[in-house]
Amino acid sequence: MDKAKIYHDMTDAELNAAYKSKKQELFNLRFQHSIGQLKNPKQLEAVKKDIARILTVLKLREAK
Repeated sequence: MDKAKIYHDMTDAELNAAYKSKKQELFNLRFQHSIGQLKNPKQLEAVKKDIARILTVLKLREAK
């Protein structure tokens, strides 16, 4: 299933919770990257894209 579709099917509360979770995950990945423990740097890009998808859905809902 398309990731964008998953976020469109979530409620606003679920999106806000997912946003907070992804922001915390991004912080942890950046920390691991800075100390050299991150095994897959592509994870940073994936989490950033997920955050952008979530914010896009929230902005679209605000515009309605």
